[in-house]
Amino acid sequence: MTSKNSKVVELEQVAIRFAGDSGDGMQLTGSLFSDSTAFTGNDFATFPDYPAEIRAPQGTVSGVSGFQINFGSNLIHTSGDMVDVLVAMNPASLKANMRWLKEGAIIIVDIDSFNEKGLEKAGYTTDPTLDGSLSKYKLVKTPISNLTKEALKPFNMDVKSVLKAKNMFALGIVMYMFNRDTSLIYDYFEKKFKSNPLIVKANKTALDAGHSYADTLEIFAHTYKVEPTALPKGKYRNITGNIATAWGFIAASERSGRPLFLGSYPITPATEILAELTKYKNLSVRAFQAEDEIAGIVSAIGASFTGAMAITTTSGPGLSLKSEAIGLAVMTELPLVIVDVQRGGPSTGLPTKSEQSDLMQALFGRNGEAPVIVLAAKSSTDCFYSAYEASKLAMEHMTPVILLTDGALANGSEVFRIPNMDELPEIVPPLAKANDANYKPYRRNEERLCREWAIPGTEGLRHRVGGLEKENGIGNVSHDPSNHELMTYLREEKVNRVANYIPELEVIGKEDADVLVVSWGGTYGVMLTVVEQMQRKGKSIALAHFRHIMPLPKNTEEILSRYKKIIVCEINNGQFVKYLRMNFPQYKYEQYNKIQGLPFLVAELENKFNDLLNQ
Repeated sequence: MTSKNSKVVELEQVAIRFAGDSGDGMQLTGSLFSDSTAFTGNDFATFPDYPAEIRAPQGTVSGVSGFQINFGSNLIHTSGDMVDVLVAMNPASLKANMRWLKEGAIIIVDIDSFNEKGLEKAGYTTDPTLDGSLSKYKLVKTPISNLTKEALKPFNMDVKSVLKAKNMFALGIVMYMFNRDTSLIYDYFEKKFKSNPLIVKANKTALDAGHSYADTLEIFAHTYKVEPTALPKGKYRNITGNIATAWGFIAASERSGRPLFLGSYPITPATEILAELTKYKNLSVRAFQAEDEIAGIVSAIGASFTGAMAITTTSGPGLSLKSEAIGLAVMTELPLVIVDVQRGGPSTGLPTKSEQSDLMQALFGRNGEAPVIVLAAKSSTDCFYSAYEASKLAMEHMTPVILLTDGALANGSEVFRIPNMDELPEIVPPLAKANDANYKPYRRNEERLCREWAIPGTEGLRHRVGGLEKENGIGNVSHDPSNHELMTYLREEKVNRVANYIPELEVIGKEDADVLVVSWGGTYGVMLTVVEQMQRKGKSIALAHFRHIMPLPKNTEEILSRYKKIIVCEINNGQFVKYLRMNFPQYKYEQYNKIQGLPFLVAELENKFNDLLNQ
């Protein structure tokens, strides 16, 4: 179904935000529009913005849920600063999102909700749709609730059920605006609600009604079209960071020949990884939902001992609870991947908001000397490759790996090109051979210092491990001071030598640029966008983005030495810059930090970098 309106304006890039009460289905509405965007061939990035309160009062600003998508005919790296279109299902969602509107933006409101009660709950003293405060925007007042009721009258459904479909009416309007085919959304309804044909038909009817309303009444002066992005050939889909992470582990399990075991406890925003992996028993995936965080990780350590590719998933508070068991995995030198989907902290913190809050915990949050490999995914799609690499490093170096993602990456989505298995690097775990007369539990590979992985039941490899210090080579419990010191050095050196097996740090920009921007993890997209934008304007600026945190790439010091001005940008109070100062104190670091549970904006970064260039 496409628009009959002949006035079509072509755009290179558009940002849309869907906003309403947490029960209005804005996340689903945004996800379905994202699916249609992927199907159309546009590149995009999304930002789901959940309310922090579990059950905020209906109609209040604190209960507003939003979903933003930025898409275009060019490559997209961020979910966008300001939006071109806002769909606001009630007064509170309008009020909460005014700060994200570009001048001249289109605002589509459900005018039925702008009654005295709705305005009062949102904190308005006057109706913004009547008092002239929206004069610099294109306001489209649509009776979405009443038109949805009218469209679904033939179904004899109760009012509450009918109003659940009003988000589909709103989506139909937006699909019309951008000349989108609605058949893909039909397919979603038929799969999702196949056991309830009435719900399928009701949602289709509401979607069509919104589309027809926009078309018949010609509520827009013209419609819009965004040409497909020139992407390499391949099979693409819309994917969130959490699902990409789960798929990366499945791919690593397949490539390594090791069965996948997940021991985990549900926690926002990491739960979706657990939920996704439960779907793949046919691929030898075993997902265990434990009674708590500690049980989750120790079950994974047990599975690792038996020869499984073992993982556990959590967020910051859960990582705290897992710390002793991570030390156990370090001491027993067993492969294990711990995924930390970071959220605002400390303690319970901000469960629905994203933050780079756990770097120091990942690096140092264990008793004793217990170094682990630390990686940080840089985008939602990179979560796939980071999960794969984390698994490879854990198994090939026989040591735990902490993989840091964050709430924005986990819940956000991008266009993902599904790779062929032969495109991924091989994974060769150091499995001990049966009846090896020279086998010792802690006999080490000379280059990597890793011990062999002895699968229980393999003839001639009987051994034991536990939570006390091991005697080097033999593996018996040892309280010898000199041996403890030696084992501490060996475990640290083993992690340090991983630097020989990871890529060197790359710089986007000139070696003699006036300013080097340093970032890590999920801020990559916005950093790349602003640096490339400033480079096109002739600014002398470069970017060094870190995925590998422990150990750092071998050429880190050499790169830092090239630049007189270095600015480190983080969504925290300066954890990575402190880490750099520990390792390379000879350099001066500026820093720019944001701790609001919100991502960086391109505009704020450009202002900061220009200030630094002008000093």
